[in-house]
Amino acid sequence: MPELVPLTIVRNEAEAELLCALLRTEGIDCDHRSTNFGVGSMDGLPGGAREVVVDQEKLERAEELLAASRED
Repeated sequence: MPELVPLTIVRNEAEAELLCALLRTEGIDCDHRSTNFGVGSMDGLPGGAREVVVDQEKLERAEELLAASRED
């Protein structure tokens, strides 16, 4: 199993899913998880910021794709 390392933090689960879909089309293992960023800002409701994690061996390529996606 690959070691997953942080790539970025995004605003919500939908944004995390979109980013992971992009990464997966490039063959990069990806997942996302809750963060404690902004804890309490939603009064205990689920949602909020998500940390996107990728296979450590493909981190550099994932960073390139992330940068390119933000240029548009």
